[in-house]
Amino acid sequence: MKNTLPIVERFHSLQGEGAHVGKSAFFIRLASCKVRCPWCDTKQSWSENAYPKIDIFDLSQSVVEARTNGANFVVLTGGEPLHHNLGPLCEAIRQETKTERTSSSISIHLETSGVDPLSGKPDWVTLSPKPHAPPKIDVLSACDELKIIINDQTDLIFAEEMASQIKEHSDHKTLFFLQAVWNNKQAQNLTYEYVKNNSEWRLSIQTHKWLGIQ
Repeated sequence: MKNTLPIVERFHSLQGEGAHVGKSAFFIRLASCKVRCPWCDTKQSWSENAYPKIDIFDLSQSVVEARTNGANFVVLTGGEPLHHNLGPLCEAIRQETKTERTSSSISIHLETSGVDPLSGKPDWVTLSPKPHAPPKIDVLSACDELKIIINDQTDLIFAEEMASQIKEHSDHKTLFFLQAVWNNKQAQNLTYEYVKNNSEWRLSIQTHKWLGIQ
């Protein structure tokens, strides 16, 4: 079963948040998460045993179809995708999406809390760390986009701590985003005011929820 992964869902939609918002993307949501934030909006993905294990070749063929239908990139999300070794899946996706017509394979984006070592050599890493589960240094140093979820004032302090660590360990430019917990007006106001007064940060909004799409 080593060439299978537990999959919650896979779907073609738009990236709803962060640096690549509004772009066509194919999402693969992997099951299993030990981080378990109380405000998580994908709690259904926490249990690995609740979902079927799908062959990685089958998953790569889904990505091929999505690319044919306009997807700019594939997003590996969860759950926590790095609970699994993503190497074989990423290799299969790169191999299957590279054709004579398209000399390069589709770009692979990873959304992770960073609690496990990096695998799969993703082309874009979105790190969304949590205060109760600090990220690994290798993920910090590789992240292209830091996205901190804001629930209260303590999350802003954590955001600055993570930004400082990234500056210390990374040798490339990282984009910094703050994103308020959905349907929390206090968190939204807190996030808006902080971004307004701190030019290093950008506001991330879950546009897919506003649009009512997956």
